[in-house]
Amino acid sequence: MKIFHLSDLHLGKRIKGYSMLEDQQYILDRVLDAVDEEKPQALIIAGDVYDKSVPGGEAIQLLDSFLFELARRSIRVFIVSGNHDSAERLSFASRLIERSGIHISRIYDGSLEPIRLDDEFGAVNFWLLPFIKPAYVRSFFPDTEINSYNDALKAALSNIELNAGERNLIVAHQHITGAVRSDSEESMAGGLENVDAEAFEAFDYVALGHLHAPQSLGPGGKLRYCGTPLKYSISEENHKKSITVLELAQKGEMRLREIPLVPLRDMRTITGTYMELTAKSYVSSTKVDDYLQVVLTDEEFTPYVISKLRSVYPNVLGVDYDNRRTKLNAEIDGAEDVESKAPIEIFAELFELQFNRPMSAQQREFAQNIIEGIWGAEE
Repeated sequence: MKIFHLSDLHLGKRIKGYSMLEDQQYILDRVLDAVDEEKPQALIIAGDVYDKSVPGGEAIQLLDSFLFELARRSIRVFIVSGNHDSAERLSFASRLIERSGIHISRIYDGSLEPIRLDDEFGAVNFWLLPFIKPAYVRSFFPDTEINSYNDALKAALSNIELNAGERNLIVAHQHITGAVRSDSEESMAGGLENVDAEAFEAFDYVALGHLHAPQSLGPGGKLRYCGTPLKYSISEENHKKSITVLELAQKGEMRLREIPLVPLRDMRTITGTYMELTAKSYVSSTKVDDYLQVVLTDEEFTPYVISKLRSVYPNVLGVDYDNRRTKLNAEIDGAEDVESKAPIEIFAELFELQFNRPMSAQQREFAQNIIEGIWGAEE
């Protein structure tokens, strides 16, 4: 059995004010291309289908279109809700659309039942576990002490009946201890939401969502985060986004591989002086509509730099500086003798701490004129 593993679509996401819907539509079309080429029997979406618990209309329409195309291809789809999703909204009409082969986890009620598919090696049981918190689970297990996410997960898995002779696959959206995060992911202080990999020991494959970097954990790499299909923060710029393909043979035999996903627009960092990055030769050699974090190496600040850069690069996410001042990281200790100094002297000291060099005569004259103008207006 061949299975596509996706997660963390975050449909409707905005980054620094930019809507990602066009990029998400494009990448879901690439997933459909891969489906047409590979012809998997099933596709998993392991949570965070939407970016918000109350998604916008365009995000809902995008998911609707994607699921319709999968159903039209007669692929079984398995979806769980993530921490960004509303389990109630995502599972609306789930019992009706099951007739189309789309299986969405329902609101957790203390029990799990598998969905069975068969191939030449027998049954594959799909267990759908939505994102759970201790408070969700505690009410269903009043005699069990549940104080952590790990306690909650163990309790949720304690009352399911696995057929150990068959292949069992669970779809979940939790943070496994030891997995690597990205900046765009929500986290709790002290790793309170972490769960132990051992809780999933009985399963043949654990299709995980929640973390944005593709990575495998556990014996044989059977606990797998497929990662996001798109980059959602600059901390992910070196990620290689992909579809994880799981190929199950007989019990105990599986193979994992990746199908690369190439985005409509990349997310990356460019570095140089303002003049270098806006030179025609550089602009003509780069993809200007990528999502860009710009690092300027100029010693001088350029006024209205983001607006100017966006006239060349329309999707600038932000601008940082990497120069002598930022390398020095000078600290201002205070100004104990501030009352004994002229305002221009105080400003000159601040300027030197900020830029790691003294003011020029022209800058000093300009600042003095501003100070005198302000004081003159107050008299």
